Amino acid sequence: MPRIIAVDFDGCLVEDAYPEIGEPIAETVAKLKREQCHGAKVILWTCRAEAHLADAVEWCKTNGIRLDAVNENLLEVIWKYGGDTRKIFADEYWDDRAVRMPKEDTEDT
Repeated sequence: MPRIIAVDFDGCLVEDAYPEIGEPIAETVAKLKREQCHGAKVILWTCRAEAHLADAVEWCKTNGIRLDAVNENLLEVIWKYGGDTRKIFADEYWDDRAVRMPKEDTEDT
């Protein structure tokens, strides 16, 4: 199965200006394109809905980001695990509000 990246839109691919679309975050966009060139699949993982979601999808297309899914699991994942869930499966989650809990920080809980 390919490496899967779930990427947020506002604050991650573009500066957060919701409901407008902010300026691109060039470093993130460039890294995502490099990852796609190396075979990664990309899920746009965003809270945007309806027209605002359509705007984000179109922005990705216009800016050379090929989306393999939008707010849903890849078919490969659904087939592999025998069904779909509300939680998006990915190998990496790119989000400006993410907090990573290193193992050593969670051992005392």
